[in-house]
Amino acid sequence: MRAHRITFAALVVAAGLSLTACQNGDDGAAASDPSSAASASAASSSGGGSGSGGSDQDSGKDSAGTGTGSDGKGTAAPADSGSGDNGSTPKCTTDGLEVKAQDGFIDGDTDGTVVVGLTNGSGADCVISGFAGVDLKTSEGDISATRKGEPADPYILKNGKEVDFYVSYPLNESGGSGVRITGLVVTPPNETKSVTLAWPGNDSLPVTDGSGSSVLVGPIGSAGQGG
Repeated sequence: MRAHRITFAALVVAAGLSLTACQNGDDGAAASDPSSAASASAASSSGGGSGSGGSDQDSGKDSAGTGTGSDGKGTAAPADSGSGDNGSTPKCTTDGLEVKAQDGFIDGDTDGTVVVGLTNGSGADCVISGFAGVDLKTSEGDISATRKGEPADPYILKNGKEVDFYVSYPLNESGGSGVRITGLVVTPPNETKSVTLAWPGNDSLPVTDGSGSSVLVGPIGSAGQGG
């Protein structure tokens, strides 16, 4: 009986020693593997950083998105419309222009000159450029003026303002009756509707064989630039 008690006691002691050894082994393994603790710590730190970092980026996008610059999503800077923007200003029309003509001859000139004025009476600014069509009505039929010079760039003719161009023609110094001029027909640039005016210059052209001076018209704005 005593022998059995000793054996049982020995088993109890052995079991206790075995359990203590297992606990010490687990603690030792954890202590001997620092990477596990480091990995856990890094994962915990990374998780917290991701949350706050994402919030900062969203905040940054919102700040950029609500900016007031022209390249943001807010109100863009207005475009410069410019008063000389021909795309938004209508062209000058015959019905909107007051056309007049006066003698522009100066003593000493070899040719006669008539100055034609176009006044904008449309009530609004308009764009004009190029050449007007000019025909002289004569006793021998209509004579179309030949263009001379280079047209200026299109420009705004303000309401109530005038722009001029010249018509030059050969003087009749033959002493004869020549070719009688009965009228002046003017067609504003880029228009088909004409205006007929009384002729203000000399009343006749010389009879020529075509070798002399011809009737010429300068571009819009050319009055006083020769003839």
